Amino acid sequence: MEEKKTRKRLQANTALRQIIVDFYAEGHRAKAEGRPVIWIPPMNGLIELFYAMGITPVFPENWAPLCAAIGTNRKNFEYAAKRGFSGDLCGYFRNNVGYALDGINEENQPLNGLPAPDFLISFGAGCIPTMKAFQVMCDHFKVPVFKADLPQVAMEKIEKRHIAYGVAQIKRLIRFLEDETGLKFDIDKLRQAVIHTNEACRLWDEIMALRSTVPSPFSAAEIGIMFVMVTRHGTEIAVNFLKDVLREVNEKVARGEGVIPHEKIRLFWDNIPLWYNMQLFNYFEKWDAVVVAETYTSAWSLRLNPDEPLESIAYKSLVSYPLVSCVSLNKRIELITRAVRDYKIDGAILHSNRSCRPISMGQMDIGRVLADELSVPSVMFDGDHMDSEKFSMAQFQTRVDALMEMILEKKRAS
Repeated sequence: MEEKKTRKRLQANTALRQIIVDFYAEGHRAKAEGRPVIWIPPMNGLIELFYAMGITPVFPENWAPLCAAIGTNRKNFEYAAKRGFSGDLCGYFRNNVGYALDGINEENQPLNGLPAPDFLISFGAGCIPTMKAFQVMCDHFKVPVFKADLPQVAMEKIEKRHIAYGVAQIKRLIRFLEDETGLKFDIDKLRQAVIHTNEACRLWDEIMALRSTVPSPFSAAEIGIMFVMVTRHGTEIAVNFLKDVLREVNEKVARGEGVIPHEKIRLFWDNIPLWYNMQLFNYFEKWDAVVVAETYTSAWSLRLNPDEPLESIAYKSLVSYPLVSCVSLNKRIELITRAVRDYKIDGAILHSNRSCRPISMGQMDIGRVLADELSVPSVMFDGDHMDSEKFSMAQFQTRVDALMEMILEKKRAS
């Protein structure tokens, strides 16, 4: 491919760039003003609590895709390797540990890097590499640490007792934060944050549903808009941004405006994108094909009850990791086959991701079910969402081209 950048067609991307800049600047501003900065994993339901208490959250794992997009991940990988961490480990882990241990004080970091943490919160909601990364950071940074151990329960098996346990751990965390920061918890502020999250999720689901329109108003090349779903839950920033996105997408649908003029093939993407090569989603356009749905974007939306704010964020903590990777094969097949039907999918791209084995397991079975039950062909390629050296463009193009020819031949025959 000759293109160096993704072809972004949503005007909202201009506002998104400023939201990203402001988010990282907010962390540095808090640090400079002596306000508490907390590092947390991204897959938890506690972001609303921190915003409600006036505490600035920082997500090292969310920082990693930015490093991959800019290229600074290679240096962080080198730092991790010198510390003895294997190159076979998750790219998020290697990037974040390398950065935290040896790269954090370097100059010329994108967006000035991350401010050093005043506290570390390891709430037990996340994959094993994420939890191990926080274990390393807890040993490295000489700051107060809060740890909880939430059960890893499948989405469909979460019971009231699990939520009650989560609430008890959150109350422990609130006491910890009040004692360490001198700030006071306000249940009404948390309730308002939960209202913002619930509204953001409603808007997000409506935006994603509009991609089922033929032609699709935008493609997976623009899923960077999910930044607000990871970092700005609990704030008006996410709600206002998504309102603008929804308005713009609705206008595109009303005009019958698709990503490409003559959409012929609609594709589903399974697993995390290649953050260092988001222009990959534009490769399909030479076949008049568009990626209209993916597993990853659906993992950041759920409904919360503002009347039960503590229970809501406890539930979110319990369900956020299962939504991404702690899912039974049967549940994954159910979710993917439903998306294939809803979004009128012609073919599926299965990314066998070396940096995230849990979300990659079962893809052979998923491919068989799609073919046998829905007559939808698929192709699998080897890759890594953080490490470009573990991805072959030639292999990708060869397999995708074969899939596109298969789909077009099927359409001609029908």
